[in-house]
Amino acid sequence: MTLKNLRNRPDLLLLLMAGAVPLSFATWQTLLNNFALERAAFSGVEIGILQSLREIPGFLAFAVVFLLFVFREQTIALLSLVLLATGTLITGMFPTVIGLYLTTVIMSIGFHYYETIQTSLSLQWLDKDRAPEVLGRIIAVGAFTSIVTFAVIWLAFDVIDLDFAPVYAIGGGATLLIVLFCVIAFPRFPVRIRQHRHMVLRKRYWLYYALTFLSGARRQIFIVFAGFLMVEKFG
Repeated sequence: MTLKNLRNRPDLLLLLMAGAVPLSFATWQTLLNNFALERAAFSGVEIGILQSLREIPGFLAFAVVFLLFVFREQTIALLSLVLLATGTLITGMFPTVIGLYLTTVIMSIGFHYYETIQTSLSLQWLDKDRAPEVLGRIIAVGAFTSIVTFAVIWLAFDVIDLDFAPVYAIGGGATLLIVLFCVIAFPRFPVRIRQHRHMVLRKRYWLYYALTFLSGARRQIFIVFAGFLMVEKFG
């Protein structure tokens, strides 16, 4: 297969972007509780506020439909990855309560907007016959990259003895490099289906909406307090 053929495969772009996300997000999430407690002197109150701020961009992710008036979806996805990477990269440089709040919001905007757009792009670019296979590969790439990121973090702290700031910078910088490669290596793929510029809610999906809400509430309660409590009690 020639290089030109590879450049014209949107599924490869989706796989690269899927691999770029955990490099930043897994780094940010893995180090958050230790960094917040050891460097920013967080208590349960501050970590609760931080996680609440982190979810505001997720709640407002529907606003991505307004960006479609200005940008193509492919452009929004890449810009979202830049925000995710930037927020992660600079986190270690601001070991204060306000600094961590601000970097978290930047990171969260990128993460939630990318996740919203990635789903739309996958359904547009992938043929129905290949969609299940490629979507499975996208999930697998993300999971594998997360495992690699966890291993690198362990090596960085236990073997090389790095501090938080350079590890955050490595995670965010790696994502930025992948985004730069995607911008240079891939063309703008045509939009096959014109997307709605308004919100669509279906009454028959009420159960899915309710279960998603409850799942998010359960997950956030656990993420906000369980990990932080473990770090606070056991270091």
